[in-house]
Amino acid sequence: MNAGGGSAVRVAVAMGVSGSGKTTLARALAAAWDATFLDADDFHSDEAKARMASGQPLTDAMRRPWVERIAADLSRRVAAGERVTLAFSGLRRGHRDMLRAAGLPLRFLFLHGDAGLIAARMRARSGHYMPVTLLDSQFATLEEPVGEADVVELAAALSPEEQLQRALAAVAAPP
Repeated sequence: MNAGGGSAVRVAVAMGVSGSGKTTLARALAAAWDATFLDADDFHSDEAKARMASGQPLTDAMRRPWVERIAADLSRRVAAGERVTLAFSGLRRGHRDMLRAAGLPLRFLFLHGDAGLIAARMRARSGHYMPVTLLDSQFATLEEPVGEADVVELAAALSPEEQLQRALAAVAAPP
């Protein structure tokens, strides 16, 4: 994909707990921003997916190589001239910092909402390995991005169209 446009931001990371709308936003943004869509879930090992599907959250030690694989892929794609949108939980600041350490001009789009709304969304979807029972552990793990200058907050309750418009404005702003 050609980078095109004048935005210096090359990577837009839709982040938040499972069910917050990361994939929906990242896919829509990829289409509107001429970017490659990536889902961080695709970088999990089969063992990690099986663990989560069985209702067991991952440990930080299990997440580290996953984030390293993502950062390496983002670096390769940006070096090749691509813009990328990434659906990525980014629950821990350390994981966000690992992506930042790759030195890429990126912007995080934090989808936040209350547990009731997100649980209802999770119950309504099918074919996803993440059970609703892990939502509490997702909220417990979440280190909200307070004071992180490269994070734009978006309410999960906004319509997908409104989220997309706000995301487009965020990636157009200087990093």
